[in-house]
Amino acid sequence: MLIVGIGLSLFNANLGIGASLRIPLTESNLTVAGSIGVKEKARDALPDYDQGRLGANQNFFNNSWTLTIGPAEGAGLIVIGRS
Repeated sequence: MLIVGIGLSLFNANLGIGASLRIPLTESNLTVAGSIGVKEKARDALPDYDQGRLGANQNFFNNSWTLTIGPAEGAGLIVIGRS
């Protein structure tokens, strides 16, 4: 991932992916998302429904992390909470 992140940062590009599933019999979702690329744009590369959840604490469970190496950054999150 380090090589991909630095390569994307050289071209000022980011890559983000995510998925969200409804937890049966509740109003909650399980969301997993991640992004990699330019440091200033890592949060913007996350899917729209996860933009405000990185590092937030309004959910039942939020495990967010970031890794920055030089001009590249990777961000990921796993959230259980309301949509």
